[in-house]
Amino acid sequence: MNFISSETSPSKLDSKWLRDICIELGADDVGFVDIERQAITDQRENILAFFPRTKSLICIVTRMHRDSIRTSNRSVGNTEIHRVSTQLKKSTHKIKIALENHGIRSLSESGGFPMNVDGIWPGQMWQVSVKPIAIEAGLGRMGLHRNVLHPKFGVFIYMSVILIDRELTVYDKPINVNPCIDCKLCEVTCPTGAINKDGKFDFFSCITHNYREKLGGFSDWVENIVRSTNVPDYRKRVTDRETVSMWQALTFGGNNKCNYCLSVCPAGSDVVGLYKDNKKSFINEIVKPLQKKKENIYVVHKSDAEAYVIERFPNKTLRRVSNGIRPASIKAFIRYLPLIFQKGQAKGLNAIYHFTFTGAEEENFTVMINHGELEIKEGLVETPNLKITADSRTWLDFLAKETKIVWALIRFKIRIRGDPRLLLAFGKCFPS
Repeated sequence: MNFISSETSPSKLDSKWLRDICIELGADDVGFVDIERQAITDQRENILAFFPRTKSLICIVTRMHRDSIRTSNRSVGNTEIHRVSTQLKKSTHKIKIALENHGIRSLSESGGFPMNVDGIWPGQMWQVSVKPIAIEAGLGRMGLHRNVLHPKFGVFIYMSVILIDRELTVYDKPINVNPCIDCKLCEVTCPTGAINKDGKFDFFSCITHNYREKLGGFSDWVENIVRSTNVPDYRKRVTDRETVSMWQALTFGGNNKCNYCLSVCPAGSDVVGLYKDNKKSFINEIVKPLQKKKENIYVVHKSDAEAYVIERFPNKTLRRVSNGIRPASIKAFIRYLPLIFQKGQAKGLNAIYHFTFTGAEEENFTVMINHGELEIKEGLVETPNLKITADSRTWLDFLAKETKIVWALIRFKIRIRGDPRLLLAFGKCFPS
């Protein structure tokens, strides 16, 4: 092997040796990215803060068992996801130990849950955004459903990233061919309408349903307990099945409510044959059972997802909930606006909003909503239809539903100039 030890620091680590080690210790595929890669510029500062010695990034892939994910029985699918997650963490650990034995220092992100929430939630709780690294490492392309499509294994993969303190002899580049075959099965199967054929993705609708027993969904469940005046009142808010399901998530591990976009995706050279050989059979066996399944779909009231379920899936039961996401700062509020924007609720609205925040956080920015399209700009630009000046703390309390807008207006903690109906129209675009 052409391994160069730590004593000869000017030399680079042999990429083939490193790849062989990763495969031998459990990875089904692996790719390498240098820290100076332009495509990860937006992550570089965070990565170096996490592990200042980083010179290269290793992205490893572990494949999932396809039929376990495809079944309409979610317990089987979630068990497979937990199994692969555990396997990936074990492989990552073995690789780090092997590197350490050769004097190579490394650190890996936590691989999803558990995440770092202290002082960060709601915000980016992970140390490294794995998907962009995987794409740069030549391990796939982003699909319409916002999952990485591996050229061989398709969407049935779990990924992790290891940061190391060495440069490599050879780095990987993004693949040229997109594994996606443009079948749109993920779009027609998604129960919340989060996947749009125009390429846009509704993060808000997806996470509200799929993460009902994680993150904000769990927070909302706890608040339902607090709001309940007695046991019968709680049972009106939360069914016995939902309580037991939450217990299962707490004891076994956080479960997903959906993942249907993974189930139906035929991308990947090892995967596509089943679909191409008999499309009708594939749809009858895998797609239709998910579409016909009677289940709860969790949506925020007056959201695009609510309207979508009513129109497309009358066989499924609407459960109106809060997404439990409350920005802890004005910067977070600005960052979340594109994520929770509901373009269907914004139809017919064409307005420019100037926001000026005072007090603990001083911020100025402009929000433009034009018939379902959202644009946010720093500073106060163009002529506004509505000016909003607010004490930052009061505004955050208003978003958290801890302060009523009427009292904030009376006490001049929030002031508006323009048609008040535009503030109501703004709120409709961002239901919570």
